Amino acid sequence: MRKLSSIVVALAFAAAFTAATAQGLLQQVQDRGHLVCGVNNQLPGFGVQLADGSFEGFDVDYCRAVAAAVFGDADAVEFRALSAQERFTAVQTGEVDVLIRNTTWTSSRDSSVGLNFAPTTFYDGQGFMVKRASGITSLQDLEGSSICVQSGTTTELNLADVMAALGIEYTPVIMETADQAIASYDANQCEAYTTDVSGLISRTPTLQDPEGSMILPQTISKEPLGPAVLHGDDQWFDVVKWVVFATFEAEEYGITSENASELRESSQNPSVQRILGVEGNLMEQLGLEQNAMYDVITQVGNYGEIFDRHLGPDTPFDMERGLNALYTEGGLIYGMPFR
Repeated sequence: MRKLSSIVVALAFAAAFTAATAQGLLQQVQDRGHLVCGVNNQLPGFGVQLADGSFEGFDVDYCRAVAAAVFGDADAVEFRALSAQERFTAVQTGEVDVLIRNTTWTSSRDSSVGLNFAPTTFYDGQGFMVKRASGITSLQDLEGSSICVQSGTTTELNLADVMAALGIEYTPVIMETADQAIASYDANQCEAYTTDVSGLISRTPTLQDPEGSMILPQTISKEPLGPAVLHGDDQWFDVVKWVVFATFEAEEYGITSENASELRESSQNPSVQRILGVEGNLMEQLGLEQNAMYDVITQVGNYGEIFDRHLGPDTPFDMERGLNALYTEGGLIYGMPFR
């Protein structure tokens, strides 16, 4: 049965690839009239579905940014909630145009899985949450503990690798979804919960006793998270890639959703003029309208605005920028030049 399932997925992948190469995905998306974006619906701050059916979060805003670039309308997007197990097949079969769902860039995903990763939008790492009353303060203290973890993720693999390397015996409590994993931890069915540090921070306010848990200081992995598209369509890959770069560059040059219109008329900086579509034909080279990145910034914002809106000091998560600060401020966010 597993072999047959693999053959079906492979055939669907091949069909999607053939369709995408016969007619570029950008044209297909434009003809459809809206973007289909794969997202998380269980990760506060990054991707959640609200009671009215709408979606919000850091990753969700990057879906909206791509829609703004392609259509001039950030709302021209259909969100497809995907589990960790569903997400790659959804890209391979063409169910979604782009995956923007806290997905780590790895060598196997960049090759055998068939994904192309756009620039990293959030630099993260795997951590552990424990109850303060447990007395656990380090990884070594997890000896003999049970640890809740979501299946089908790099988190599950990292946990096994690191604990084996350290010689720490533990019992994995494997859950299909993040909701199930955190609920099990909250119900004391395991002594620790592990996922990306951002996920630990975003989940803390949802616990029965948020103050009763803490995040250990150790980080055991690198988790570069960002948008991913299907191999084989360079134009579509370029569109998604340069939408991300536009949000980085906009923050670096001080272009915001509030001042973009003014800067478009008054700025003498050639870099600002090119980003906002005043000078050159860079957007046309991408297959977009000249106003594409102007629409991204005015309708969704620059990187700092997106981060602050969902994760920053005025949110329940109050995340520090850290590695996600601009390179000019000691971080890793570095946009490539529009030229």
